Amino acid sequence: MPQRVVTEVKSWFRRERIVSNLEIFQDFIVISLCLGLFGVMLMRLGDMFLLFLRPLDLREVTSDILFILILVELFRLLLDYIQEQQISVGAAVEITIVSALREVILRGVLEIPRDQILAISVFLMVLAGILAALPWISRFFEHVKLTSEEIKQ
Repeated sequence: MPQRVVTEVKSWFRRERIVSNLEIFQDFIVISLCLGLFGVMLMRLGDMFLLFLRPLDLREVTSDILFILILVELFRLLLDYIQEQQISVGAAVEITIVSALREVILRGVLEIPRDQILAISVFLMVLAGILAALPWISRFFEHVKLTSEEIKQ
């Protein structure tokens, strides 16, 4: 009996079992995030349609539309992660670009201080550079990908 208990306890601490359980927990967290994002999207969509009952404020409608589009892209990014267990860098960069531009559009270029405009411009250029270099980088590192069998050897 004690030997059976010891082997059972040892099996709990095997690397493969720990990693497997942590991946399940991670998937649970990502699915929870997806459900939360979906709920927020529905609430914002409802709020946006309620805006149409009042006098139209173009800035507020634009803000809601851009925010919902950002949430949709984040939702898509999380779904891709659940399917492939990888984050799409290109999609993440696109979401970041749209988020930065949303803030500029909402506040207005004339209302933002010059230093912030310069910082946002540099930030957007770096993101555009990452987006442009992504295909080249993926081809460059394609040969580095190792399978689990190669790692064990």
